[in-house]
Amino acid sequence: MSAELLLMFTIGCDRAYLFAHPERDLNAEECGRYEAVLAERARGVPAQYITGHQEFWGMDLIVSPAVLIPRPETEHVIEVVLDLLKSHPSNREQLRIADVGTGSGCIALALAKELPQAQIDAIDISSTALEIARANAARLQLESHIHFKEADLLAGFESRSMDFVVSNPPYVSDSEEDQVQIEVRRYEPRNAVFAGQRGTEVIERLIPQAHTVLRPDGWLVMEISGTISGEVEHLLQNWKDVQVTLDLQAIPRVVQARK
Repeated sequence: MSAELLLMFTIGCDRAYLFAHPERDLNAEECGRYEAVLAERARGVPAQYITGHQEFWGMDLIVSPAVLIPRPETEHVIEVVLDLLKSHPSNREQLRIADVGTGSGCIALALAKELPQAQIDAIDISSTALEIARANAARLQLESHIHFKEADLLAGFESRSMDFVVSNPPYVSDSEEDQVQIEVRRYEPRNAVFAGQRGTEVIERLIPQAHTVLRPDGWLVMEISGTISGEVEHLLQNWKDVQVTLDLQAIPRVVQARK
């Protein structure tokens, strides 16, 4: 799959073109470029960082080593938010949503696409990551729906100002490092993957902050892993309607809780 993706990147075509023109030969310049990107991939560089793109929620996003590569599992966060709005419709004219640790902006952009009347704050501690998120918002013509802010989690936000806090926080413990794909360890931003010795260090800080900034009956929706699912549920013991959603492999993937 990577070889095919990198071939499309090299000659600037889509998969349909490849299938329709199996006889097409690469010229010398294209061969050189293709060999170069294959060598990068052989070194372990993720294909998404080589091409600079990744698809998420039907959107083509720019990615770089400054941001975590968006993954299909994270789309469950969007699904949970949309399902909550169906089952608990808001009577507010404009929802306000905080996406904490926005990275490429994938969650904020997907929600802006699905909820055009919402006001979304996309937050990241990395100014470089925010540049990528802003570029993606501009390319997708969604920049008018999103405010970008450089901050450590929810620092600086007013109490009772949000209807939703959503996040894909770092949740891998340092002790699990040898279980993580080597290309993730080598190339993706460490502070977006690893949280500390327990794997819950960032979440332990985020939960009380979210409780402060959420309005009454507001929702916290976070991506998690099966490794920390039980501990996260314990941290949310004083919240209401705590529920964990499994991903397609039946692994705990998203936790939701109501203030």
